[in-house]
Amino acid sequence: MTTFFLTAALLAIGVFLRHLRALPHDADRTLSGFVIYVSLPALVLARVPDLQLSGAVWAPLVLPWFMVAISVPMVFALAKVFRWSREVTGAMLLVVPLGNTSFLGIPMVEAMFGPVGVPWALLYDQLGSFLALSIWGAFVVARWSGKPAPSIGHTALQIVRFPPFIALLLAVISRWLPRPDAWVAVLEAVASSLVPVVMVAVGLQLRLRLPKSDFVPFFTGLTVKLAVAPLIGWLLCEAVGWEGLPTQIAIFESAMPPMVIAGVLATSAGLAPRLVSAMVGYGILVSFATLPAIHWLITQTG
Repeated sequence: MTTFFLTAALLAIGVFLRHLRALPHDADRTLSGFVIYVSLPALVLARVPDLQLSGAVWAPLVLPWFMVAISVPMVFALAKVFRWSREVTGAMLLVVPLGNTSFLGIPMVEAMFGPVGVPWALLYDQLGSFLALSIWGAFVVARWSGKPAPSIGHTALQIVRFPPFIALLLAVISRWLPRPDAWVAVLEAVASSLVPVVMVAVGLQLRLRLPKSDFVPFFTGLTVKLAVAPLIGWLLCEAVGWEGLPTQIAIFESAMPPMVIAGVLATSAGLAPRLVSAMVGYGILVSFATLPAIHWLITQTG
């Protein structure tokens, strides 16, 4: 639990620095860039080659797509019941199915499960959340914002040029190559910057604005994202007999709050930016209560 409290403290430091205005206004983007181009690729290269694949690998690969498959119909049902506008519906179709499985998910997995859980979180994030963001996110923006849809080739190029994804491919190849201890030590040292840098960056990005008119989509959307969808995912894993650490990590990752990048995508497309900002910001704070509950559930019953 020490790592969990450290993670929360780093998040608070980021919030404090934003209010103090001690850093440039775009410091969060600089720190996020460092994570994407340096820390996360180093972590992938350090941990993934040692991943022992088994039948349990299906949970981290299937569950992120299952989250999209079950969350989207629920969003449409809620939109019909509460008569949400086109902008609110589009925003919810981005921030409810897609979780913060990288920036928040990896530090939280390390805090709750230890370093042994990180490779499975990376698998969930890179082959699940990131691909879903690239494909489903592009579709939602094109369909609900009125902007032209990016081509399949452009979307594919975005995926293969993403630094952590490149690192994932290299890590898979390196499983059959010698890895000097000094090289692994350097990668681990660089990767250790992930948690402090990313949590400060998230703290700098945290926004807590909640218009009263958006309370219903805010409350229902977070309920689906943080509780209903992951519980359905847990029942799926129980039904098909998936168990063990990979499955626990997959369920835990499915319970992450709305993805920061999905929120940025929705805001840039003009899809209910105040609602999106509140869901991302408050979602992170609420998850510090819901994630330990999900962790208890899957570890006590798994």
